[in-house]
Amino acid sequence: MTAGLATVDAILSGYRPELGADFERYRNHASRVFLRCCRILAEPDAATIEKIAVAAAFHDLAIWTEGTYDYLRPSCRLARQYLAGIGRSDWAAEIEAMIAWHHKITPCRASGPLAEAFRRADWRDILLMPLPETCPALPNAGFHLRLAQLTWNWAKRHPLDPLPMMRW
Repeated sequence: MTAGLATVDAILSGYRPELGADFERYRNHASRVFLRCCRILAEPDAATIEKIAVAAAFHDLAIWTEGTYDYLRPSCRLARQYLAGIGRSDWAAEIEAMIAWHHKITPCRASGPLAEAFRRADWRDILLMPLPETCPALPNAGFHLRLAQLTWNWAKRHPLDPLPMMRW
């Protein structure tokens, strides 16, 4: 799991200027989602760990890079560009499914077990479920409060589409 956390950190370090004061909040959220997903899958192999780490780093990133709450497609685009840059374009479809469906309210059976595990991991973090005691300390650092602020700001400007990232 350490390698996966290092991947999350390495990717997000490149976006520190865009994340600004939210860097630690988002990094910790992405890391918690990564750890939760690995735990749901129970001993994933090295390639799967790396895929989860990439998806975790990029899954909400376009909130900050694009300044939008309609961020699923732009986050997928960022992940796809990253994967092309490291010679892993063959992972793009699976990682894009993880990102595109992570806010689905019901299980995403059509997208495969990795996308469903990732969806469940993100929901567990959003719902403030405690991390297992074996996971490293990754404080919330105000992430959920920041999400509430961002949601409110978006909803004021887009009252007919307050949560464009949600999927049914």
